[in-house]
Amino acid sequence: MLAQSLSMDLLRVALGLHRGSSTMAKRFKKEALKLCLELEKTQDDKYILKLAKNSKVALNRNDKNAAEEALMYSILLQNYALKKL
Repeated sequence: MLAQSLSMDLLRVALGLHRGSSTMAKRFKKEALKLCLELEKTQDDKYILKLAKNSKVALNRNDKNAAEEALMYSILLQNYALKKL
């Protein structure tokens, strides 16, 4: 459930950055960072921990590739969540 929520927030961050809506991107960036911390506390799976850690790094970037990285991690987390269902 957390992985899917993080995936959706990362998607919203990517869309906000791509559209130039920095207010939207900042709001969902905060939520995504909270979910990353929560995932790190509750998960044992090394793969999901690596995704959460790398997602945090991507969220803290301020360059033109930040939206693409957020989208990539969104898709990876979504695939992980769907696989676990």
